[in-house]
Amino acid sequence: MAVIRRLPKYHRYLGDLLDKDIQRISSKELSDIIGFTASQIRQDLNNFGGFGQQGYGYNVEALFNEIGKILGLDREYNAILIGAGNLGQAIANYSGFRKAGFEIKALFDANPKMIGLKIREFEILDSDDIENFIKNNKIDIAIMCIPKNGAQELANRLVNVGIKGIWNFAPIDLEVPQQVIVENVNLTESLFTLSYLMKEEQ
Repeated sequence: MAVIRRLPKYHRYLGDLLDKDIQRISSKELSDIIGFTASQIRQDLNNFGGFGQQGYGYNVEALFNEIGKILGLDREYNAILIGAGNLGQAIANYSGFRKAGFEIKALFDANPKMIGLKIREFEILDSDDIENFIKNNKIDIAIMCIPKNGAQELANRLVNVGIKGIWNFAPIDLEVPQQVIVENVNLTESLFTLSYLMKEEQ
């Protein structure tokens, strides 16, 4: 699982190299850029097959594409975003998701004052209509940007209507069936980690 957490970083740095028209790179050069050791890089990539050639290194474009396939980026995903507050709006406005193949199809909110407002091309819909929207559209992922209260109940609704992936920004560990994938993004925990590391440096 640890190597899977590192793959998106490889993919990002390889994309940067492609933007600079760099065609090949050694594990040592990649190590200098990414910060992982050269042996760690070789070990990580060997988990998925031999991508490098001794004396040549890695073909940047081929490795970028192969890691993209491993990460599932060779297909498109349809998503809905629930919770159109500040965080939800920031996510909805980020163009990088669309470039990576993640298409937000609709925004939902439970606040009557938000319903009907527009964020980009989206009119914010009533959260009561989530089930109908998912049934009538091929939705793979739900992005939850709501408070802790109500998050588990919402997750239950999403699971019952067939959602297979949840990107959860609510500060709660959701209980879902094994076949449903949840990726928790706890901003406070991340900030607390930063606080700890800064304290240790003093």
